[in-house]
Parts: sequence; C-alpha cells; structure tokens
Amino acid sequence: MTATASGPTAAPPDVPTSTPALVACDVDGTLVRTGRRATPAVIDALGAVRAAGHHLVIATGRSLSSAVQVVRQLGIRDGWVVASNGAVTARLRPDGYSVVQAVPVDAEPVVRLVARTRPDLRIAAEVVGTGYRVTRRFPDRQLSGHQEVLRHVEELWARPTPRLVVYGQWAQRLTPTLRASGVTAIAARVDWVDVTAPGAGKAAALESIRAGLGVAPSRTVAIGDGEGDLDMLAWAALSIAMGHAPAAVRAAASRVTGTLDQDGAASALSDALLLPAS
Repeated sequence: MTATASGPTAAPPDVPTSTPALVACDVDGTLVRTGRRATPAVIDALGAVRAAGHHLVIATGRSLSSAVQVVRQLGIRDGWVVASNGAVTARLRPDGYSVVQAVPVDAEPVVRLVARTRPDLRIAAEVVGTGYRVTRRFPDRQLSGHQEVLRHVEELWARPTPRLVVYGQWAQRLTPTLRASGVTAIAARVDWVDVTAPGAGKAAALESIRAGLGVAPSRTVAIGDGEGDLDMLAWAALSIAMGHAPAAVRAAASRVTGTLDQDGAASALSDALLLPAS
C-alpha cells in the first residue's frame, strides 16, 4: 500500500481509530508538478481519504485564488484550504469560498529593507482573492491573478496584505536578513521569497482548524516536500516527506514516500487510510 522508506506500518497503539483524522497536503511538488494537473492515482487517493470520513485540508504557498483553482481541479468541492503559507485560511463550498482568517504582515519595514538592500528586486503584495499590487510587473505565469502596478512604493503598505513576494536574481540570499527583522521568510526558489507575519505558517493555521473540528492531535497527518512544509511536518503526529524533498525535509518527517514521478503522494495518502475513521 505504501512507498515509504520504512514500509507500511499500522497506526501507533495509542492512536484512537474511532474518529476521523485531519490529513494536510501541500500542493506543488507534492500533489502536482507546478503547471500540470494531478495524476489519476493522486486524485483517486484524495477521494479515498475523504470517502473514509477523514478531513482533507489543502495547505499551500499559493495565493488563495490559485489554491482554490487547483483544489477544484483535484475534484474537491468543499472543505478547508490553507493558502499563502498559512497566512490565509478559507472554507470551501461547492458554490465558492469564504475567508475565515487572513493574518496581515507589517509590510512597510519589509519593503523599506528590500528597497535599501536590494533595490533591483521586485515586490508584490497579495490581495486576497484578486491578485497582487506590485512595484514592477512580474513576468508571465509568475503570479496568478491581476497585477496592479503601483506608482509609489508606499502604496504597498497602504492596505493590509497577508503576504509579500520578493522576486529577482538571488532573492533567496536576502532570506536571513528578512528573518532577522522578525518576519517569517520562506525561500521557495533561488529567485523567490515569501514573507508573512511572525508566527504565521501552515502549522498555526492547521492547528486552528484541528481544534475547531475537534480532531485529536494524535490523529493528524501532513504530507509535503519543501521548506514551507517543515512546520506542518513538525505539527503532525504522522509526517510524510516526498522522496525528492531536500534532505532537511526528509529528515524532519516520520516517513519518506516516493517521488512526484512515482506518485508518492498517492502512497502517502494510503498511509493516512491506515488511520480509519468510524
């Protein structure tokens, strides 16, 4: 049933198996390859988790509008979506969605820091459900939704935003400086850094959902592949890393499944089914 490095195992004896589990899944690099659709095996596995009575939560670094789009493509019509690396939480319905929480980041000091140290970099402030306000237009397919090009950099912090994107050559090198300023900074790529409020992350958002649903902490599962998933993996009772994930991510997980090309997420979701609901 599984492609985990340690092989299939039963649920720990102290895990109550009479109640639903909360299963949290990253998107890009976990369920899908960026720009492509999920395979039938992954879609079937997601459906099996839901059919078994478990709570499936999609937790991604994507903006909310992009996250909702991919969730629909996965065949999911209702449930919870955690977007923007945990800064935005929404409740999905068949006819739309409602934003439950959007944690704002203090954009001004971040923007000033970037402008002072790396004025060559582009900055985008996410507008929930719409798109972004940007200092300069981003290349095609880099951002989802409408891009509003601002005339003055001060406009970036004129309205609340849950996430800033810092983009450009070697933007990743600015990550330690951003973190030292007190914000949460995740380098998704060498040219891309997501910035959110201190303490904002997938784990915090998932914990709020877990508590609201009344799921026992021992009934939590998380599957991911990147730096932005580390807090989520630490939060879950059963954490599963993709086989192609960086070594630090694999080391942080309870188990390692197959790679994206091997439909590792489908095998990992089968592991979640080892924790049956009533």
